[in-house]
Formats: sequence, C-alpha cells, structure tokens
Amino acid sequence: MPDRGAAWVRPRAAQARGYNPAALRAARSSRLPRAVALAALGATVVALVSAPSAWADALTPEYSPSRNATDIHTLYVIALAIGGVIFILVEGVLVTSLIRFRRRRGGPDPAQIRGNTPLEIGWTLGAVAILVVLAGVTFAYLSDVTTPQASQANAQVAELHQPAVPGGHALRIGVNGQQYIWRFDYPGAEQVFSYHDMYVPTGTTVTLKITSSDVDHSWWIPKLGGKADAIPGHTNDTWFRIDKPAIYSGQCAELCGNNHADMRARVIALPPDQFRAWMVHQAAAIKQAQRLLTVSRRLRGQGP
Repeated sequence: MPDRGAAWVRPRAAQARGYNPAALRAARSSRLPRAVALAALGATVVALVSAPSAWADALTPEYSPSRNATDIHTLYVIALAIGGVIFILVEGVLVTSLIRFRRRRGGPDPAQIRGNTPLEIGWTLGAVAILVVLAGVTFAYLSDVTTPQASQANAQVAELHQPAVPGGHALRIGVNGQQYIWRFDYPGAEQVFSYHDMYVPTGTTVTLKITSSDVDHSWWIPKLGGKADAIPGHTNDTWFRIDKPAIYSGQCAELCGNNHADMRARVIALPPDQFRAWMVHQAAAIKQAQRLLTVSRRLRGQGP
C-alpha cells in the first residue's frame, strides 16, 4: 500500500532542492505557443523559398533585357542604397543611445535636452538634399522608362506580308484581359491573334495597348517591365524590346475572380524569319478554323 505521507514529502523535498514542480509544468506549457509560432514561421519561410518567382530578385525588381525594365531596376537599386544608408545611420544612433544612455539603478537622472538648433537645421537640410538627389535621379531615368526604345536596324515591322523596314518602326499589339486568359491582337491586313502566348520578333520595339473586356486585370511580365492595369473602357500603354530569342513568363497581378491564379501569360521572342513564319501559319490556322466553324453551323442549320 502506497505511503501517502511520502507523496506529501516529495514536493517539499523538491522545493528544498531549489525547484518547484508546479513552476516547471507551467514553464513546459508556456513553451507550446512559442513552438507553434516557430513552426508557423518555418512553414512561411519554406513556402517563400519554394516559390522563387515570388522573390523576384529578392530585394529588387528582376533584371531585364529590355531597357525600360533595366532602368526601373537601376532606379530601384539607387533608392534602396540611399535608403539603406539612412536606415543604418538612424538605427545605429538609436541603438547606441538606448544602450549607452539607458537608465541605471542608482545613477543620475538623464539630462533633459529641449532643443539643438544647429542639429535640427542640419538634419532638415540633409533630408532636403537627399530628396533633391532622389528626385533628380528619378527624372533622369523616367524618360527612358516611359519613352519606347527604337528598334534595331534590321528589325521587322510586325504586319503580315510587309517587307523589312529600317529601325525606328515598332510592333503594336493589342492586349485584352478576359476572365481568365489574355488575348493578343496583331496589326496587318489579315486577322492574326493568339491566346496565352505572345510571339514577338527580336530586335523590335513592341508597344502594347492594354485593356479589358470584363473586370480589372493587371498585365505583368516581371522581366519586361512594370505592371500595367487592364481596365474596361480604358487603354494603358507599355513597351519592351528583346534582342535575343527567349521566353518570359508572367501572370495577372490583380485579383480578378475565382480562377485568377490560372491567368498566366508568356512572351516568346523569335528571330524575325521565324516570327514571320509564325504569322503566316497563325493567319492560315485562323482562316481554317473560321471555315470549319462555318461548315459546322451550316450542318446544324444555324447559318447560310
């Protein structure tokens, strides 16, 4: 038969040895929320690492082969560097002050500083100087970001059956956002359009006329420049130029409905001869599809 007296002695003996069992149990239970928080933080880090496209270039916009996106990247890096230096200086002074001038037991009361005119004028002028520098750099790059770059000398104007044209010409593509797909309309005598994949010739400046047929969307190919909203009844403009064959992926960057995550797009840059061949093939495929649709409607008695 167990000795109840011994059970009552143990807690007292434990306290005599310098610890309290009840306090230990409370400490163990208090560790649980901390473990849950750490697990949630670890899961978030794993999710971010497993989705590299969400990082872009981690701290800056993605570096791009197109001049406008490259200038955006450069401007961002300059602003980030200036902001980083200011952050380090301010936080350094703050941390140093907190440690060096912290309250100490038995120490004297801290000095009460009511104002320092030279210091206040100095940091005001410093802030104005930083603002002027940032504004000057921004305006220096802004024209290159908003003004389309000229095409290369051997670039092609992207109209079907049109011969090669010297530099300075551009391909204008209409971008239409629809739930949940992108449509691209090409200029020319014959109807040419595509969905999801935008084909462009290398060395040619591509200007985009962006709109929407239903709700607000946002056109974004990260490596080809900033975002451009697709708004019903309104047209936004952007541009890019790709000098080497490549494929660039992007997605709608504005929540537009249940299947927003599936509204993706690719820009495929081809050499000019391959691009012309694609235009011819696409025009022929569209004509064939239209003929088959007409035959199908006649068979169902829905057309002439």
